[in-house]
Amino acid sequence: MIKLNIKKIITRLLLIFLLFSCSPAEKEAPRISTRDFFRNPEQTSFKLSPNGEYISFLKPYQNRMNLFVMRMGEKDTIQLTSFEDRGIEMHFWVSDSNVVFAKDKDGDENYKLFSVNYDATGLTQLTPDGNYSALVIDPLIDVDDRIIIRTNERDSRVYDVYRVDINNGYRKMIAKNPGNISSWLTDHKGKLRAAVTTDGVNTGILYRDTEEEDFRIVKVTDFKEMLYPVAFTFDNKFLYAISNVNRDRSALVKYDPIENKEIEEIFEHYEVDLEYAYLSRKKQKITAVTYQDYKREYEFLDDEWYEIYKKIKTIVPDREIWFAGMNRNEDKFLIRTYNDRSIGEYYYYDHYSDELTKLADISPWLNENDLAHMKPVSYKSRDGLTIHGYLTLPLYKTPKNLPAIIFPHGGPWTRDKWGFDNVVQFFANRGYAVLQMNYRGSTGYGKEFMLAGYKELGNKIQDDITDGVDWLIRQEIAHPQKISVFGISFGGYCALQGLVKTPELYCCGISNGGLNNILYFIESMPSEWEPYREMLYEMFGNPLTERQELIEISPYFNLEKIKSPVFIAQGKNDKLIDVPSTEIMIRKMKKLGIEVEYMLKENEGHLFKNEENIIEFYEHVEKFLNKHITRRGR
Repeated sequence: MIKLNIKKIITRLLLIFLLFSCSPAEKEAPRISTRDFFRNPEQTSFKLSPNGEYISFLKPYQNRMNLFVMRMGEKDTIQLTSFEDRGIEMHFWVSDSNVVFAKDKDGDENYKLFSVNYDATGLTQLTPDGNYSALVIDPLIDVDDRIIIRTNERDSRVYDVYRVDINNGYRKMIAKNPGNISSWLTDHKGKLRAAVTTDGVNTGILYRDTEEEDFRIVKVTDFKEMLYPVAFTFDNKFLYAISNVNRDRSALVKYDPIENKEIEEIFEHYEVDLEYAYLSRKKQKITAVTYQDYKREYEFLDDEWYEIYKKIKTIVPDREIWFAGMNRNEDKFLIRTYNDRSIGEYYYYDHYSDELTKLADISPWLNENDLAHMKPVSYKSRDGLTIHGYLTLPLYKTPKNLPAIIFPHGGPWTRDKWGFDNVVQFFANRGYAVLQMNYRGSTGYGKEFMLAGYKELGNKIQDDITDGVDWLIRQEIAHPQKISVFGISFGGYCALQGLVKTPELYCCGISNGGLNNILYFIESMPSEWEPYREMLYEMFGNPLTERQELIEISPYFNLEKIKSPVFIAQGKNDKLIDVPSTEIMIRKMKKLGIEVEYMLKENEGHLFKNEENIIEFYEHVEKFLNKHITRRGR
């Protein structure tokens, strides 16, 4: 007869249970709802009034982001707007008591400007309705009741400049665009004194000593080099500019427009481009610059700013810090914090009292401990370039033979950055490895790397993406039969082109607002892009001389090569992708026997902005992936 020691058996069973429950390979990550990933933030886009007494922010009202304001030290908030059709896109304090904001209609990107007082009185539409857009150039915070804006109301192809009375919307044109000016720049007294011109290939700097003078051309570079003015020096004599002239990495320089020469290099990083420069009106200097290595880094040019950064970093050591705003006296700061697993928080920092006050968790319903880490990775392209990117692996999964999402960024002349990405986290939470890559042509890695992407859409750019997939397979991270490609805008084009060029590689693909016909896009680009036509010919290809090449890189003309299911989503008011041509393409795909699903949203433009549409889209994405990525390679 065998005697059982019940106490020992229970103890051993409990130990086994604990080992398995604590093992990262066996534990299951909590499933987070699609809504929680893509619902509107609780509060976001905080802005500090010039006197530092009030803070404005965006907050949902009837599922649309509306404008609110609060006084520091008080709990009550005042709702300034109550739009229900479309959320507010951006807002600015233009005085101690007035906020200007921009809003479009149904995603048409024709932004109209409005002003409102901090006490919710005086709501005024500053620019009339119509098929044009207006944006703020200079809020003129030291000039009461005036702002400077640019608008393409007179001619949809170019932007003229106006001074606007924020009380009644009265406008006075102060510069008429002759047809080649792409951007304007005011000095620190609010005078319009510099501009950037383009003929599509060459870029020029216009300059004048006073507003009463005519502009004169002082510098011309071709599109492969950049000398871009970002601000006047504080004596209003010289220009701070971003330059890659005679260098590969873009640097911050001081430029003399009279003598047409660079007189000082303020900052240049040896590996990556300059990202951003902080200007201190009080100190009359550049206080800090940022650059993106694998994540954002600071170089401080002012000891006081460095001490402030260190103090805040000590209080929130597990967060990255972004100086999101400051008051006129530069003794009160808005601080945005974040990391790869948290969209972050907003804080208010009082320099003299040395107090850091939390204002809001942006999405408090997301627990960062339930989310995945974004890790920097790199691999070699087939022709020897180093491609940098990010890999996010699902929690508690052995990183071997996982289903994977390939997620190329839009642009193409932009880049992916380290930090919280709700799309990436959504996929990782559903058990997918997510690979993002900064393919050639991406910004941030120097001039030569960016130029390497010119006229390589669908070719070497696509090869860089494919090489990333091959790398993921060689690392045995991705199951070779369970890989999908997903993208938005140009990333959506890459998804479609991947299905065309490497049909054996992907079990399905998803494109949201993705270009499908490069030839048509170049021939029918939006009117406001007209000044850049020749430059786009150099970047994409010339339809007059390279028509066949553009056809070959357009999925629209090569649909017979697609072998996997496709999900396509688009906004009806998209200015970049023609809805009728997309619907023609989808009909052709169905005739070819391609399994295709289509989502068209009547009240959206190029990118989905309305909460309910975003949530519905990703709910459909999940069902689409569950259907197609799991049925292969079992």
